Amino acid sequence: MQDIISIQLYSLRDYGNLARQLETLASIGFRHVETIGSHLANATETRALLDQHGMTAPSGHVGLADLRERFDWVTDQAAAIGISQLYMPAVPAGEREGMPADYWRKLGVELGEMAVRLKSRNIDLGYHNHHWELFPCAGGAIPFDLLIEASAGSPLTIEADLAWLVRGGADPLAWMAKHKDRLSAIHVKDIAPQGENLDEDGWANVGAGTLDWPALHEATRSYGVRLMVLEHDKPADAAAFARQSYSYLTGLSGEAAKTARSA
Repeated sequence: MQDIISIQLYSLRDYGNLARQLETLASIGFRHVETIGSHLANATETRALLDQHGMTAPSGHVGLADLRERFDWVTDQAAAIGISQLYMPAVPAGEREGMPADYWRKLGVELGEMAVRLKSRNIDLGYHNHHWELFPCAGGAIPFDLLIEASAGSPLTIEADLAWLVRGGADPLAWMAKHKDRLSAIHVKDIAPQGENLDEDGWANVGAGTLDWPALHEATRSYGVRLMVLEHDKPADAAAFARQSYSYLTGLSGEAAKTARSA
């Protein structure tokens, strides 16, 4: 099973326009990217630039407001780019912490229903976590658990951001094991040692931080997850992040594939 190595274009948001971003990524070796919501508004241009560089966007992020208010438009634009997996990346800023349990249940039901509608148009819908979904509601219930339980029976999947899980106090290996049947993609990012990379909000290039990526990568492969999306929320040097992290992840993927072939 070969990994699909991608990169979240949010990581390069300060690195010039999309043409420059894709040119640099293609020169590094990337063949896949994950779009952000604004790329949907320029679907024709985005697709043309991807084609020009021999790249695809198997996945993309889309805001909750667009899913609610412009569902058909989102579907059409995603299809034009070639996206087959959309992820809702975050709830609105004012609704992240301190929300009652019923909020998360209703959101789970709503996203599950959206996932059914998108599935009928050959696009999957998933939820991308941060850390706030792990902070208990009043009464002790975990928001993420409420959301997933409320969407049971729907095709809603999970894009697991493992570094945010760690920042939320979770064990990413145990968390993935619990939700393995819903996993469809992984955000591959890293956390710097305590007190380092403060100008980058404590994030690190993948492989240069504290997460045990060899073990995490092995676990994701055991669950059949192929889409591995590199990300850094605030890189000091976006091109260096992309280059170094791509080299590290392709090395892990190559070793895993070699082991699988010899087994």
